[in-house]
Amino acid sequence: MKAIKAILLIAVLWLGLAPPVAAHHILGRPAYSLNEDSNTPSSIQGEALVEDFMVTFMVFPAFPKPGEPGRIHLYIKPVDGSDPFQGKVAFKVEKENSIPFLGNSKPAPLGVQPPDSNVFRQSFKFSDAGDYLVTAEFKAGGKPLHVDFALRVGAPPALGLYEILFALLVAVIVIFGALHRKRAMTAKIRAAHDQDTDPL
Repeated sequence: MKAIKAILLIAVLWLGLAPPVAAHHILGRPAYSLNEDSNTPSSIQGEALVEDFMVTFMVFPAFPKPGEPGRIHLYIKPVDGSDPFQGKVAFKVEKENSIPFLGNSKPAPLGVQPPDSNVFRQSFKFSDAGDYLVTAEFKAGGKPLHVDFALRVGAPPALGLYEILFALLVAVIVIFGALHRKRAMTAKIRAAHDQDTDPL
């Protein structure tokens, strides 16, 4: 019983320490209304070193929503400072499964884009909320190269997989403890009843 109370107390404290949800506004403007022409950040911006190339990617708008269009911008520049990559880039996407060991969906093509002023622009629109993995593939020097980055569409769930599993574990422990107490009480009542009815 003490162990169950300790686990419940830890669970309550752990959930209570979760960071508060904050509104996404930048300089008084809603961040979801930003686009590539804004002087404020996109939702995702990152860099990756792929062989001899520095790949920079950006995603607009700041918070993609299901059913609404968005755009990926990709820059590929050699690390030696020479001219930017001028080939084509193929974009693919796969939806990540919320249960890791089940694997992701099969990659689906988004499009193949030529450079537009040294920028590879790929539009997208996803009907379902969730976590997606975008892959950008290109060939340089006869070698296939690629870069992956995560993209969240829609608001994240209030509880993640591990929080749900932890809550289920606590629920199982509580139910098991209650059943164990009930069995023990039933056994005591039976023993007392048998003792009362014993003719000797």
